[in-house]
Amino acid sequence: MLGAGVVCGNTWPTPAEATLSGPGPGTAQRGQKIYQQTCLACHQADAGGVPGMTPPLQKSPYVQGPSVKLIGIVLNGLNDGVEIDGESYSNPMPPFGAALKDQEIADVLTYLRNHFGNKAGPINVKQVSQIRLGLKK
Repeated sequence: MLGAGVVCGNTWPTPAEATLSGPGPGTAQRGQKIYQQTCLACHQADAGGVPGMTPPLQKSPYVQGPSVKLIGIVLNGLNDGVEIDGESYSNPMPPFGAALKDQEIADVLTYLRNHFGNKAGPINVKQVSQIRLGLKK
């Protein structure tokens, strides 16, 4: 891979390749910054949420589950209450599709899927773009 970097034995794609294939250098930092600016007020610094209001993102089945559903929630918001581990959460989540670019959504979701006790694969900009286009139909 021409232009790729090696960090701690991991080969990272170039920024252009990362846009299509997955996370590259800086994804976690960008994702963390977006989380702090956009998500922290409701989901809290530790991603623990607010009991009865905002669901936790720690070890979350929504965060670790299918990327299509998670991307859709970020793009369109969520007005229905959810139940996680027997606790109900009723605070609606606003849509961020108009506020965040596809790369920003990919970065913040990749960050979430690899932090706060979550262990899930990355989300790339191509996935977000495809889902966004599908929602417009």
